[in-house]
Amino acid sequence: MIDVAAVNQLHTSSVSRWHSEPIDQPYGDPLAALESSGNPLAIICQQHQFNYLLWHEEDIARSPDVSDSQIAQVKRNIDKYNQARNDWIEKVDDWITADLQRKNIQPSAQAKLNTETPGSAIDRLSIMSLRIYHLEEQLERTDIDQTHIDKVSHRLAVCRLQFADLSNSLGELLSDIYAGNKRHKTYRQMKMYNDPSLNPYLYNRQTKTS
Repeated sequence: MIDVAAVNQLHTSSVSRWHSEPIDQPYGDPLAALESSGNPLAIICQQHQFNYLLWHEEDIARSPDVSDSQIAQVKRNIDKYNQARNDWIEKVDDWITADLQRKNIQPSAQAKLNTETPGSAIDRLSIMSLRIYHLEEQLERTDIDQTHIDKVSHRLAVCRLQFADLSNSLGELLSDIYAGNKRHKTYRQMKMYNDPSLNPYLYNRQTKTS
């Protein structure tokens, strides 16, 4: 079963490390040894990495001094990273499905489906770890006043509480799934905008140019 404390430690340490040791492109192999041994933290780390890359592209997109051509490239990067982020959420949930099959764990007849998969909750924890890191970074600035400090401190306290709540809820969900008290399914998100055969703008444009 996925260890939520280990996931949180991975998220937090990775964010800190990547800010001091930028990620090589393409994305590298964050935990190759773990992946080869079937450890789910390798999948979770890769999913987290796409959130990290997506976060910083979103920052660039909102900068007023970025050129239109740069914005166009940033938008493409955002689409690419967001698609990958969602693909790897599914990989996390697929790993859980396979692990349940390996352990021959079947849900009880009364087991209900949760509104959110463990992979989606782990994605939210990933984003929250990024948010907490950047809020803490704000408090290290030397050009801020007390009003800014108070605002950031309040948001940081709320985020830490939400992070703890979500971590506890995820742990309970995983325990219920592995006890057979909750059903588990991978939520297929089936994004349409990146598929040339499903995006009306793209396939209509192809028809007009052919």
